[in-house]
Amino acid sequence: MSALLRFLAIVLLAAAGLVAAAVALAPPAKALLSAGHTSGADDIVALSDLPLRSTVYAADGSVLDVFHAEQNRTPVTFAEIPPAVINAVVDTEDARFWDHRGINPQATLRALLTNVNHGSVIQGGSTITQQLVKNTLLTSEKSVRRKVKEAVLAIRLEKKLTKQQILERYLNTVYFGNGAYGLEAAAGTYFGESVPQLTAVQGAFLAGMIRNPDGYDPFRYPARSQARRDFVLDRMVKERHLSAAEAAQLKGTPLPTVKIVPRPPDGADSYFVEEVKQRLLDDPDLGGTAQARYNAVFAGGLSIYTTLDPRLQQEAKQAVADYLPSEGGKWTTALVSVDPRTGAVRAMIGGPGFDQSQYRIATQGTGRQPGSSFKPIVLATALENNYSVWASVDGSSPCSFKNVPKPINNNEGEAFGSISLTQAMASSVNCAYARTGATVGLTKVVDMGRRLGIETPLAPYVSMSIGSEEVRPIDMAGVYATFANDGVHHRPFLVDRVLDRNGNLIFTGGDKGAQVLSPEKAREETQVLRAVVQYGTGTAAALPDRQVAGKTGTSENNANAWFDGYTPQLATVVWMGSPAGNVPMRSVGGQTASGAFMYYRTVFGGTYPALIWHDFMAAAMQGQPAVDFVAPNPSEFGSVSYVRSPQGSYTDYGYGSGYGYGSSTTLVPRRQTATSLPGGPVTTVSGAPPTTAGGAPPTTAGPGGPPGTGPPAAGPPPTLGQ
Repeated sequence: MSALLRFLAIVLLAAAGLVAAAVALAPPAKALLSAGHTSGADDIVALSDLPLRSTVYAADGSVLDVFHAEQNRTPVTFAEIPPAVINAVVDTEDARFWDHRGINPQATLRALLTNVNHGSVIQGGSTITQQLVKNTLLTSEKSVRRKVKEAVLAIRLEKKLTKQQILERYLNTVYFGNGAYGLEAAAGTYFGESVPQLTAVQGAFLAGMIRNPDGYDPFRYPARSQARRDFVLDRMVKERHLSAAEAAQLKGTPLPTVKIVPRPPDGADSYFVEEVKQRLLDDPDLGGTAQARYNAVFAGGLSIYTTLDPRLQQEAKQAVADYLPSEGGKWTTALVSVDPRTGAVRAMIGGPGFDQSQYRIATQGTGRQPGSSFKPIVLATALENNYSVWASVDGSSPCSFKNVPKPINNNEGEAFGSISLTQAMASSVNCAYARTGATVGLTKVVDMGRRLGIETPLAPYVSMSIGSEEVRPIDMAGVYATFANDGVHHRPFLVDRVLDRNGNLIFTGGDKGAQVLSPEKAREETQVLRAVVQYGTGTAAALPDRQVAGKTGTSENNANAWFDGYTPQLATVVWMGSPAGNVPMRSVGGQTASGAFMYYRTVFGGTYPALIWHDFMAAAMQGQPAVDFVAPNPSEFGSVSYVRSPQGSYTDYGYGSGYGYGSSTTLVPRRQTATSLPGGPVTTVSGAPPTTAGGAPPTTAGPGGPPGTGPPAAGPPPTLGQ
């Protein structure tokens, strides 16, 4: 067939296509064609709903990360785009843009003749308006039928939007290569700049990328890319937006050589960001289906404002770097710090670093064994059931229980005979709290754990009372925050608020709180937990300028170690263990990430976790007023003055010693005194405490309890364990 016949055929086909287009348009296009019968607002919205990346902000407004799927896009307004960039794009893509009404007949005819000569559609001749229509409403199919639809819609669109609105949408839509959709993403990808900072030569480079972003890739085809950029500069000279001299000078500007990726959060912050992402993907406020939520998070242009305090996060990272001897990644920590008044998570360390392990120890899975840090939940159950903080309990070890095959030992603190619940907590006496849990009722302990915020499964076993059931650090942070907040529980949350792409509020985070423990019993709990830090296993966590309450925890075989504590303003949980699982932590020491040297020792909750907790909290509380805990009312202490040993429980002297105090490690945090050794904390070993003539530790009567069950008579006793 001759060229003339092919030309006539194409013209006839185009005419037929004009008629068919009105019937066969895609649904979005039909809406645009019928805009003359409506306000037209819906049509503009349809063009605006492009995939946009979502931005994650810290509590101070700084950017933590961005979420995006394939199309990494951030919109900009026309006013933000430098005139030189606009000129470069218009001069290259559609020089008559400001004059035509959607289509350029001359360019269309020129493209038509080229297509006729080649026997197929190889040149578009599209205006910027037509390209916008194609990018948002149509496919990239190369056919005359599609081109006719494109032209009709472009004419309609020019009647609904101004030239500036069209160009703004176009530049937010177009693909610039290397994963950059829209001008803002392109400016960041190639130059590490925002759109308002772009120069004329940078605008020329980006304008040149539009026609063929893969073929003009500067990283793979630098010579081809430079030739294209220089072509754009010449076009700007022709359209009188640059002088020949200016263009010649700009042609000497180097091309981008490395793709610039926005700095991701570091290994520690990534755990927080990943938890934010996962929680949003499960949040019904962002959609009724998983796909809808995915689209909202990765393409909805959300502004996600989180609770993370960058200063506290940095202090958490520093405390871990100062004290954790990772021994080549063998050991790691998790830290969660929560505002008790709201439940807002202010700092989070979730593991060894996201580049090493993506498993979020602080928030994911069933957690780790808490050891004795679970005992405060048993105590809260006892207090709610009318037990006094001075109620006596048998702390003798080893202790056996009916239907429990293995006796329980006092791995952290040893005791013989009656001991108060307060002293048993301070000394971390396992048998005392195993007996208390079994007597008060293990199902009640499970219920209390649930109310205080434990979300992992809990089974009513005797060993639960001393921390055999796995828990997550973030849940334990919520538990201790509840004690600090007079018994009002807030579920720890990470997202303060989420806005849509137009700045409208979608939802706010946090909850109103629930009174799960009476204020009086929460204050009694705090009084007991203060003893742990004052003279018990947690002395390394004591702060010199304010009151602290908390509890150490060490699981079987020293495989997990915890310090969970709080001031009235902040509750923080620190866990230490192996990222691989329950690995015994014996003879752990060596150099830390900050260059300090830690002496080798067996790890208990009162060692590394308490030291990390101390330094973090000392820094976190800097500048905060020293607020005292509200003291409990002694007249409201429970009337039950002793804990009956559960049926079937007894002390099995055949399995271990009856009376005796184990050796202990007394640690001094580096930030506490100026006399601390620069190479690491001071380490001493204490012997047995002083005793009375009868061989028992000296005690006095306490309020609400019989003689022999009160606090120490004269000063705190020596540290009994970690």
